[in-house]
Amino acid sequence: MTSKSVIRKKYQGISHCLDEKSRRLWCATEALAIKEGGVAMVHAATGVSRPTIYAGIKELKGKRGRKGKRNRRKKTDGRIRKKGGGAKATSNETPQILHALESLVEPETKGDPQSPLRWTNKGLRKLSSELKKQGYDVCHSTVGDLLRQLDYSLQLNRKDKEGKSVPDRNAQFQHINDQAKAFLDAGEPVISVDTKKKELIGEYKNEGREYRKKGDPLKVNVHDFPDKENGKVAPYGVYDIGKNKGWVSVGITSDTAEFAVNTIRCWWLKMGKNDYSKAKKLMITADCGGSNGYRVRLWKWELQKLANELDLEIHVSHFPPGTSKWNKIEHKMFSYITQNWRGVPLISQEAVVQLIGSTKTTKGLQIQAQIDYREYSKGKEVDENDFAGIVISKNQFHGEWNYTIFPAITFEVES
Repeated sequence: MTSKSVIRKKYQGISHCLDEKSRRLWCATEALAIKEGGVAMVHAATGVSRPTIYAGIKELKGKRGRKGKRNRRKKTDGRIRKKGGGAKATSNETPQILHALESLVEPETKGDPQSPLRWTNKGLRKLSSELKKQGYDVCHSTVGDLLRQLDYSLQLNRKDKEGKSVPDRNAQFQHINDQAKAFLDAGEPVISVDTKKKELIGEYKNEGREYRKKGDPLKVNVHDFPDKENGKVAPYGVYDIGKNKGWVSVGITSDTAEFAVNTIRCWWLKMGKNDYSKAKKLMITADCGGSNGYRVRLWKWELQKLANELDLEIHVSHFPPGTSKWNKIEHKMFSYITQNWRGVPLISQEAVVQLIGSTKTTKGLQIQAQIDYREYSKGKEVDENDFAGIVISKNQFHGEWNYTIFPAITFEVES
């Protein structure tokens, strides 16, 4: 029996040399050869509409009278359609409609800024309704055809604007790349750090879909009002670029610099120390803002304590403002965590940890996760004397973004 894939392959091989009439006759021939269900199969394989295929079948069979006699076919002088056949292009009848439509779709550049659709969703039916008010009697499907004539298509928003270009943006990327390569070649650890989006804990809708029995979707809360008892969690992650491994601390209080550095500490004690037993240095790449921002004094203060505890030189490089999407952890770890728990309500803190820990990739990504039960207070400040005691060396190239914090034997660690 002829399969849909066979029909599709045959059609793709011949469609380029078929005109409208030969196309419907070819499809009709294939449908008749299949017999039962032939029209549906040919339609699915070729995309040619069912009415067109049926029309071709009628042409092949010819119209029969009541006595079964075949009527003579009329001469068409070589035409594919009867004279005057086929739908008339609306834009040919009323060329002004294209300008009217474009004025609605692009009110800021093509039409009136006070367009009635300026602040509404520009769906086909809304555009059709507005055109009818202007005297153009067109249905929503015709509006779709006209938009295609104007070279419009449905588009999603795309995160691409990075704001005002930062001086030495590309040079900083190159600096980070060169530093990371040097560290990895020397067998020293390079990690990418960041905070993942805060998540509500409870039976809330989580974007995405998962397989379930038909008609049996997982029921979740109608409203996303935070549960006072469960609250939110703030996952802070560490991605080991050299080993393709990750650590996530699931914070239950505030996302602070103290929490960020403690996550790095946990990664080192649980994973990094075993993988880099001879390490003398650690490189950290981070965004320029948030709890690990280059202007956050507490971030550097906590890193000084960590350097002293671990006896490691900590080299930090920040991505320029507005370029956080280039941070490795975003597309090497966080994106896969999001895929793994899509469509699954995060009903508890333990569920979050399990979903993060079960995230795998074909390239061998391994992630460990743990709840951080410590209380982290916002607004903690570092006084001038303590900040002056940080043993820091700023790089000659953008020292605000690139700096090294050295272990200090005399450094006093807070209890």
